[in-house]
Amino acid sequence: MEKQQQVTSTYTADQIQVLEGLEAVRRRPGMYIGNTDVSGLHHLFVEVVDNSIDEAMAGYCDQIDVEIYEDGSLSVRDNGSGIPIEVHPKTGKSTLETVLTVLHAGGKFGQEGSHYRVSGGLHGVGVAVVNALSEWLEAQVWYNGRHYSQRYERGKAVGELQDLGPTKQSGTMIRFKPDHQIFETVDFQTETIVYRLRELAFLNKGIAIHFMDRRSKRRHRFLYKGGIISFVDYLNRNKTVVNKKPVYFETAKDDIELEVAIQYNDTYTETMLSFANNINTHEGGTHLSGFRSALTRTINDYARRKNILKDTDENLTGDDVREGCTALISIRIPDPQFEGQTKTKLGNSEVRGLVESIVGEQLATYLEENPTDAKRIVDKGISAARARQAARKARELTRRKSALEVSSLPGKLADCSLTDPELCELFIVEGDSAGGTAKQSRDRRFQAILPLRGKILNVEKARLDRILSNNEIRSMITAFGTGIGEDFDITKARYHKIILMTDADVDGAHIRTLLLTFFYRYMKPLLEHGYVYIALPPLYQVRKGRNSYYAFSDEELDSILDEIGRQGITIQRYKGLGEMNADQLWETTMDPEKRTILQLKVEDAILADDIFTTLMGEKVEPRREFIEAHAKEVTNLDI
Repeated sequence: MEKQQQVTSTYTADQIQVLEGLEAVRRRPGMYIGNTDVSGLHHLFVEVVDNSIDEAMAGYCDQIDVEIYEDGSLSVRDNGSGIPIEVHPKTGKSTLETVLTVLHAGGKFGQEGSHYRVSGGLHGVGVAVVNALSEWLEAQVWYNGRHYSQRYERGKAVGELQDLGPTKQSGTMIRFKPDHQIFETVDFQTETIVYRLRELAFLNKGIAIHFMDRRSKRRHRFLYKGGIISFVDYLNRNKTVVNKKPVYFETAKDDIELEVAIQYNDTYTETMLSFANNINTHEGGTHLSGFRSALTRTINDYARRKNILKDTDENLTGDDVREGCTALISIRIPDPQFEGQTKTKLGNSEVRGLVESIVGEQLATYLEENPTDAKRIVDKGISAARARQAARKARELTRRKSALEVSSLPGKLADCSLTDPELCELFIVEGDSAGGTAKQSRDRRFQAILPLRGKILNVEKARLDRILSNNEIRSMITAFGTGIGEDFDITKARYHKIILMTDADVDGAHIRTLLLTFFYRYMKPLLEHGYVYIALPPLYQVRKGRNSYYAFSDEELDSILDEIGRQGITIQRYKGLGEMNADQLWETTMDPEKRTILQLKVEDAILADDIFTTLMGEKVEPRREFIEAHAKEVTNLDI
């Protein structure tokens, strides 16, 4: 037997890499901005605008201008104090260049005598990371009566700091163009930026924010003197409110400032947004935990004291008192402890007790002074509790008893043979006819099919007990295996790809919207983890001789016709999936090697909540206005 050759290697100092300056950021951008997709791209904008907001919070700035240019670059300008330009003692470069090229260089780390008492950009990597990940960046500073500028390319200064002469202005402008070598897309989305700017204007009352998109000539001006009261009014503008005037209080204690606004509406879902130093803490944290605890305890105490809840009644749960509640919690704290670089959860332990104490005291005062509104709020919670008790029994019917009990799965489900959720995908198909074709088309090893009969219940207009009585919804819950609402557990998902496959017409789009509304309201982690997809079946089949071509848009159809000629061809317009035979459906829509599927994610909870309320809620007028505003953007509409 031949002796196996032994391979050895020597680990030497020469193999240790030292990344200079911002090279580490370009090499591993995900460590600093989360990822390099569209959300990472917009994180650059957030980092820059947050610096201007920090100036506003410190009292140095009252106007911010944001522009997107035709070349894809974006600028943020404020009338704050300006970035200093004096030579920095540690780097030997100007302070401006130091801030833009050195990680953890900023004015937000000190406490006593600091330029910023509270700040969102406490990690000190923001604008330097933006510089590193930009094709180019131009900084202009109006500081101490002089106007300065400097240009950078991929994180490195190009030339010296330029003195452009005297000025009476003050402030900073950063204009940058994201690097196409780094990002999957460098196309800023107007809607995402507009929503963040509106959010910042709400959170910083009296600050004027102007926006201009030169690509589309779209303009906005945001200035809200009512602050987060205006924010709550905005979020509830398409809903019928329970307490017409929002509960509002603002207080400061132990160097921590807390601002809270609460207003109930007649819907069945909660909207609770929490912020720490203007950072949207999507995952909540200690401030939100303290608020929720105080809300539940205070409403129960009031209901007991006023004998609205009898001795024999059980307490209202947190879910009961939060039904239909829109709440904004904004905290400003000198030394916030965020979990993770992208700052989505506040971790300061001392905050919970402080927020719980303040909210409990202020809310109790409000309820005593506003008995009519207080009674309506408590009655809404009691109504929610009754529905919860009814839903408890219905929910039991939707739970899968164990992964081995196949009999507990819905009868219409054609399951796959593999059991590893990461390999399995579930197609939710509109109608039994298309479902039958899909079952013939699929790869039975990893593709499951669940046909739905028509349109499911609009969950935006129904409580959970009624939702759980809907057969189609119950079939989905059972098939997914995750449970629903408070019982939801993403780790029990039986499929890591849930693919909505509906007809390419108005009814198909409506069914998709109903399904997505259900997922967003009761199974949001499916969207947050990227488990939900939309299948994109072709709109046309073009035949010429023995060859077939598929077009997924009118533009693609024109391109095919230009290529193959327009003589001797047959064009079939697919109105529904049922019109395809099994081979065609597999080849165009279900084969992982050839298909196109669109992954859905929730990038902005406020925007998503607003759209679902507008499209699926009770009020007709906002829906009409939305359709009128976006009609020109429709790319495919069947009449």
